[in-house]
Amino acid sequence: MKIKAVSHPDSDLPVGIALAPAQATRPTRVTLEGRFARLEPLDPAKHARDLFDATHGPDREAIWAYIGDGPYTDFESFRASLEGKAKSDDPLFFAIIDRANGKATGYATLMRIDVPHRVIEVGNIVYGSAMQKTPLATEVQYLLMRHAFDDLGFRRYEWKCNALNAPSRKAAERYGFTYEGLFRQHMIIKGRNRDTTWYAIVDADWPWIKSGFERWLSPDNFLPNGQQKKSLASLRG
Repeated sequence: MKIKAVSHPDSDLPVGIALAPAQATRPTRVTLEGRFARLEPLDPAKHARDLFDATHGPDREAIWAYIGDGPYTDFESFRASLEGKAKSDDPLFFAIIDRANGKATGYATLMRIDVPHRVIEVGNIVYGSAMQKTPLATEVQYLLMRHAFDDLGFRRYEWKCNALNAPSRKAAERYGFTYEGLFRQHMIIKGRNRDTTWYAIVDADWPWIKSGFERWLSPDNFLPNGQQKKSLASLRG
C-alpha cells in the first residue's frame, strides 16, 4: 500500500497530508434503526433475559470463546455483568434487537473512542445463535459504521480480533475491512495468550463500502426464501 505524503513547506522532508480542521462527535446512547435490526442503549432491566437466553444455549462455549468474559453460570451473574456494561461510556454498549420478534439477540460496542484523531473501534461483539450469518447480523455492522462515519465524523473505523478467531477474520474481510497486521502477544484473555489481528476502514473507503452494504441489504437482493442473490463482496466491487 502506498503511503500518501507531501513535502514539508520549509524542507524536503515528507510529511502527512494536511487536514481541514474538524472534530468527531463522541457517540452517545442513541437508537439506530434498520430494516432487520434496531440498536438501542443496553438496558439490563429490558434486555438481560433475552440476551441470556440467546447466548447461553448449547453452543454457549463457542459464542463466548473469544470474548473477554462469559459464558456465565447463571442468569443473575450475567445480569450483574450487564449492569456494569450499561454504565460504561467506552466501551459504549448497544443491544441488538431483532425487529421480527422484538427480542434482544446480541450486543456490540463502539469503543477506544479517540475524538481528537477521529478514530473509533467496533468490538465486544456477541451474537446469539439465531442471528449468526443472517441479514440482521450484517445490517448491525452497517448501522454502526454509518453512524461512525456519517453521523459522528470519524475518519478511521477499526476491527480487532483474536488471530485464532477465523470467523471474525472472515467477517472483517467480508465487510470490507483492510487487514493491517498482526500484533503478537498483544493481550492475555482468560489466562491465555492472544495475538491480535488488526483491520480498518478509513473514510476514503467508506463511500464504496457503504454502497455495497446498501445494495446487499436491499429487498431486491433477496429471494422469497431469504437467500441472497449477490454476495456483499460482489456488490461492493
